[in-house]
Amino acid sequence: MYNTRTFLDKFFLVIKGLCMGAANKVPGVSGGIVAFVGGFYEEFIYSLQKVNGKAFKLLLNGRFKSFFRYINGTFLSLLIFGMLVSYFSVSKLLDYFLERKELFVWAAFFGMILGSIYYISKDFEHWNRKTITAGIIGLIVGISISFLNPAKENDNLFFIFACGIISVSGMTLPGLSGSFILILLGNYVLLLVDSVNALYDTFAEILRGDFSFTQNAERIDTLTILAVFTAGSATGLVSLSHLLTYVLKHYKHITTAVIIGFITGSLGVVWPWKRTIFKTDASGELILDSNGKEIISNYERFFPDLGSSETWWAIFFIGVGIAILLLLDWYGKTQKETKLSV
Repeated sequence: MYNTRTFLDKFFLVIKGLCMGAANKVPGVSGGIVAFVGGFYEEFIYSLQKVNGKAFKLLLNGRFKSFFRYINGTFLSLLIFGMLVSYFSVSKLLDYFLERKELFVWAAFFGMILGSIYYISKDFEHWNRKTITAGIIGLIVGISISFLNPAKENDNLFFIFACGIISVSGMTLPGLSGSFILILLGNYVLLLVDSVNALYDTFAEILRGDFSFTQNAERIDTLTILAVFTAGSATGLVSLSHLLTYVLKHYKHITTAVIIGFITGSLGVVWPWKRTIFKTDASGELILDSNGKEIISNYERFFPDLGSSETWWAIFFIGVGIAILLLLDWYGKTQKETKLSV
């Protein structure tokens, strides 16, 4: 079924990867929501679950084509390619708008999450005592995470590996923002800003034939941190996918209810009207990262001024976010109807 993809299907897989990568980098937004709403969440989880002992046996025996087919390689490679491209392109564009039009960006994401709650719950007809309880638990956990205080930065490699495992949960669990979890762990700037920038600079220097970075101890340390973080992320993706495959198979309705509650609770993280609180030292001076940027500590939320034109523009962008999800819903229905008519 998965091997009969058209060129257009493959193109849209890369686009979906771009969206997942961008969502994973923004604190409060979950790449898993993109997968869920895009209609490829279960295929994503089941494909990752195929990275197991049998897959490695095929690889070690040199049966590369069989290995690629077994793990649904076309799907995973196109999706991951889109995510990697996103980290150096779409996410940088998002960084630009977050610096200049932060309120409108958060408003659009808030609308998209509102739309995704509708998208996921509209066809869910299995509410009962168990699923309602599961939904409430998901809601409470989502809200609680929204208001936790972040820890201090920690570059211990064992901790970095653990950060990789934990942060990648945003790709596998809709509603749980991996980048926001990194803020809570104190390592968002180190792992998703400094490390990514170091890798980008390194690639740029290599393309120019400049290998002086090999003498830069700080750069090598940062690249080592990124490599350990990546290894932790890969480990987390595979291990979580096995757990989620079991859960989706045996407790699908309860899992969906938890996800609906969790996404609803995560609205607190992406509430558009908030002030960013930056880290300061004992004297009140701002603490800057290695690139001279302020380090996010947390967010202070407030209610909007309805007399402000900026507020109404933000509400407009919330509507845009909702409309994007409704269009995705319409597109999904159209695709299903087209396949059924063929």
